[in-house]
Amino acid sequence: MSIPIAAAIDWKGRDKPTDLPVHTLVGKDDPTIDRSFILRCVGDWGHANFHRIMSFLTQEFSERCGPASRTCIWSVAGGGMEITDSISSGFADIAINTPVALLKNALTGTSAWASRGPASHLRGLATIPQNDRMILAVDPSLGCKTFADLRTKKPKLKIILGPDGESPIGFVCHRYLEAHGVSVDAIKSWGGEVIYANRPEECLIPCQDPKLGFNAVINEALMTDWWSQLIDGPRAFIPLPAEAEAMKTIEETTSLPASTIPAGYWKSLKTEIPAVEFVDFLLMCRDDLPDDVAYLLTWIMVTKKAKIEVNYHQFPGDKSPISWPLNPREMAKTVFPLHPGAERFYREHGYL
Repeated sequence: MSIPIAAAIDWKGRDKPTDLPVHTLVGKDDPTIDRSFILRCVGDWGHANFHRIMSFLTQEFSERCGPASRTCIWSVAGGGMEITDSISSGFADIAINTPVALLKNALTGTSAWASRGPASHLRGLATIPQNDRMILAVDPSLGCKTFADLRTKKPKLKIILGPDGESPIGFVCHRYLEAHGVSVDAIKSWGGEVIYANRPEECLIPCQDPKLGFNAVINEALMTDWWSQLIDGPRAFIPLPAEAEAMKTIEETTSLPASTIPAGYWKSLKTEIPAVEFVDFLLMCRDDLPDDVAYLLTWIMVTKKAKIEVNYHQFPGDKSPISWPLNPREMAKTVFPLHPGAERFYREHGYL
């Protein structure tokens, strides 16, 4: 497949000390910003999808701004709530976080953001599609195939999950378990042990080693090999179907709707099972980001999207870390109000 990476090449002067032009892959009709701009970005822990997108954005952005423009991408050390905090506080200019249905509560200071207060100044630049779910899976030796089995047998679990309060993943994990009557306190009352970790692989990879004693895990990132190895590999963990009433409660506490995991998603999954939706990334900013900066970033995300898509062509559509192809009309639908600069781009190009 041929992947377009640039418009017609233009020689663009950057006012270097030599006064010689600098050759860049910038189309002669591309939007540019004459002044220099320092763009502060927040990605993920350093090597996952948020960082990959930010690396693409920052290169394309700095090529189209003044000669002293610089960009930086900060990694996070915690569970991910600080990503949105960094934008709300003005520490950074743009960031990416997930899942979008949970994120919309940051505007009103509710749900996962109840302790932080409203942040009505948050704005969206683009929604980046990702198809994911939250699920609990357990060791088959427990003899439990449903949440009802867990509540009846009260097995001694050693479970690993995200921490509550400072992690969107962890917040949803805790609400998921509580809604099913299997809270952390209940697990401990059964003689169980609860271990916390921030990143999905920190939770899922240890469960693959039986010597570590983990017999339960709850997380997202279902498309990863970490889950495939756990469910279709030697340990043969069993994903438990979410219960209908519990999913109603989860939607009330997190805004995440009910969904399903289709039969065949893993080789051992023979029937469709209910699960909670955990979808899509949001590229966000504040309402005081300059309009021309917001416009240019949105222009890059949409018109240069093939540069993102090419990183994921090896993945099947339902198991890609970022769903492709990206649809600009869907990208324009953000849970935060669109920044005026982004809205102008989408309207000018017929996507709104």
